[in-house]
Amino acid sequence: MDAAKMDSGQRRLQELGYKQELKRSMSPLGNVAMCFSIISIITGITPTYNTGLRYGGPVSIVYGWLIVCFFSLCIALSLAEICSAYPTSGGLYFWSYKLGGRRWGAFTAWMTGWFNIAGMWSGTASVNFSLALLLQVTILVSTGGSNGGGYYASKYVVVCLYGGILVLCGLINVLGIRWLSWLGTVVGFLNILGVFVIGIFLLALLPRQSAQTVFTSFNEENGAGIHSKPYIFLLGLLMSQYTLLGYDSAAHMSEETKAGDKTSGYGIVGAVVGSVVMGTLYLVPLVFTSGDTPHLLNPDNDTKGYAIAQLFYDVFKSHSDNGRWSAFLLMIPCVLIFFCGMFIVTAGSRMCYAFSRDGALPLSRLLHRLNKREVPVNAVLVGIVIAFVLGLPYLASAVAFQATLSIATISISVAYMIPILLRVTVARHSFVPGPLHLGKFSIVIGWLAVCWIMTITVLFCLPVAYPVTTETLNYAPVILGGFAIIPLAYWVLSGRHWFQGPVPNYECVEI
Repeated sequence: MDAAKMDSGQRRLQELGYKQELKRSMSPLGNVAMCFSIISIITGITPTYNTGLRYGGPVSIVYGWLIVCFFSLCIALSLAEICSAYPTSGGLYFWSYKLGGRRWGAFTAWMTGWFNIAGMWSGTASVNFSLALLLQVTILVSTGGSNGGGYYASKYVVVCLYGGILVLCGLINVLGIRWLSWLGTVVGFLNILGVFVIGIFLLALLPRQSAQTVFTSFNEENGAGIHSKPYIFLLGLLMSQYTLLGYDSAAHMSEETKAGDKTSGYGIVGAVVGSVVMGTLYLVPLVFTSGDTPHLLNPDNDTKGYAIAQLFYDVFKSHSDNGRWSAFLLMIPCVLIFFCGMFIVTAGSRMCYAFSRDGALPLSRLLHRLNKREVPVNAVLVGIVIAFVLGLPYLASAVAFQATLSIATISISVAYMIPILLRVTVARHSFVPGPLHLGKFSIVIGWLAVCWIMTITVLFCLPVAYPVTTETLNYAPVILGGFAIIPLAYWVLSGRHWFQGPVPNYECVEI
């Protein structure tokens, strides 16, 4: 192709050493919308709202949201600046290679890639399993509620629902990127519409707490044996931090986005800013109408203690004396959670495709293969199978599965941290910025992002209940530590002898 007629993103991709293999037909709006749909405020807050209410209540939710929003914007800005310079599907691990230089590049790329893909796979599991659990509650309220003889699906039925959801996600992901781009734009608008519909319903039909109560009420009754207010507040941050994740997907889709070098970085920032605004609009009606926290969290209520579902149930119960109608309102988060999980499969498959393109994964030749629609279908399939396996511990322990929330949060956050840390240390003076550049604020914002990620990594590994038993143990550090050992051992025993970082498949001068 004539260089003069090339898309600027394709030209930049070739400069970085890769020929165009994926179809570059996603619009910049589609990139932002898909990233926004993966962050998906309703998807993040709905299944974790119980955590916010239990650990601190309104104070933890409101002020925790503001704190997390600030630091998430710092992380997003730092990643966007790097993405603008290196717009490849490999995203984070490719950045680590470039920023780490000859001495650290290969090793940091290896660890970043493995943490990133672990975060993608565990994120796929946590989001889609949260949908299966919400469907369990939706079926319960539609058949009369827990106290009205409603049907409450067993854990085996939940796992079957989960498997069906993953299969459907895989089938949709076999479609070409043009269809997924269009779908991402539609779902992005549905997320906005869903926030307004739910908010209006709650504020119009339920009694509201005073502003003073919302901004000063702190819930210490967590039923977990924890009485330290600072500790309770910190544990409540998981709701907000888990919600504001996934914006690296804009980078993973950059090779399929028109002018990805110019738009993907702005896509990251735009999706996070939009999510901060919509998250605020979603949380305001929730906290103002969550007056009776013990009732919402009570496992003996009509939704088995699912706080947001109980709020919806109370709306219809108080105005029509039939809480079953709440099932229709619950379908809004159900639909949006499904598409969020489906788009995480999309982003995860592109990460898997890019990492296997450079030979870093077992069976890389198969995982790198594209179908006739130029979709890495084998990478899609592997991501779904691994996500299903990660959901199986639920059959033995619901507590063990809940660790996937923390694992997804920590794994992705660590993958964010490594390239940012390299940017502000090793590559502080050698980094050549792209179209999006933070100027003199780059280093300060980068260090704020690094310090915050280090903080939450420690925080989400701490015990969430006392005394610590097999029933209350936070399994996140155990599973995460076990996972971290695998790629590290693989590197020491094998990878360091052959993995040299990204492998160019196009003649260039930069790699």
